[in-house]
Amino acid sequence: MAPPGAEPPPPDGLADGIGPALERISAFIICKNERSMIGACLDSLAGVGEIVIVDSGSNDGTLDLIAQYQSFGWPIRLLHRDWTGFAAQKQYALDQCTLDWCLNMDCDERLTADLRQAISHLPLGRPGQVAYSLARLDWLPGYGYAPRLVHTHRHTRLFRKDRASYGLTALLHEGLKLDGEVVPISVGRLLHFRNLSVGNEMDKANSYATLKARQKFAAGERTGPGRIVLRPLWRFAKSYVLQRYFLCGVPGFIYAGLLGSYVFLTEAKLYRLQSGAELPEET
Repeated sequence: MAPPGAEPPPPDGLADGIGPALERISAFIICKNERSMIGACLDSLAGVGEIVIVDSGSNDGTLDLIAQYQSFGWPIRLLHRDWTGFAAQKQYALDQCTLDWCLNMDCDERLTADLRQAISHLPLGRPGQVAYSLARLDWLPGYGYAPRLVHTHRHTRLFRKDRASYGLTALLHEGLKLDGEVVPISVGRLLHFRNLSVGNEMDKANSYATLKARQKFAAGERTGPGRIVLRPLWRFAKSYVLQRYFLCGVPGFIYAGLLGSYVFLTEAKLYRLQSGAELPEET
């Protein structure tokens, strides 16, 4: 990542056997106040044909850092749009892309060098192929990135623009609608780095749980005592045991516990909603 005050690297990305497919890809990012994160994300996108960034009101120096990259020739188009929700913001960013293939990135993510190289050699013109999924590794404070034996979550991030759209009714975890098959990329990883305190993690989980509960309630989903007790326990056990986060020691235990807490908050808030009680916080 280019630290504050450092010069961004050249944008061409022609070293290390990079292939021609990158030039046919528009990467798109939504952001607000991400100066400490977005530099590493942009660095990992060196060589793509276009980078569309939709900012919703940064005031922490993010825009200045992006301007530095632009001044060094990076193919960045910076747009402003007031926040309208995850799905609507992603769809707007996707709509601004001008190339046929699009890569969805979050500010706290970055492509490993081998994943970037694998993407650069994809046969993007092959008929019938509409999307690719990437394996993502999470950063665990106190441990680092989880080892290869830990389950990696796959996310569909690279797709043809004319065969994809976001479900605009989703309040959280915006759903990508695809018309065609998703092919996994087996080489490399999408690294997810966000070194938050436990308190900040809980604040984030609380905010997301509110959105998730409202989304579930609007879809007609209901909960009860059994779900409130069992679903958080199952989420913890799934992460810690089945997905093998126990290999990460105490940091893995904390990670699984935070996921279980998020599920508990979601179920508790859904119960309050269906009981006619207002959620106390606004998002």
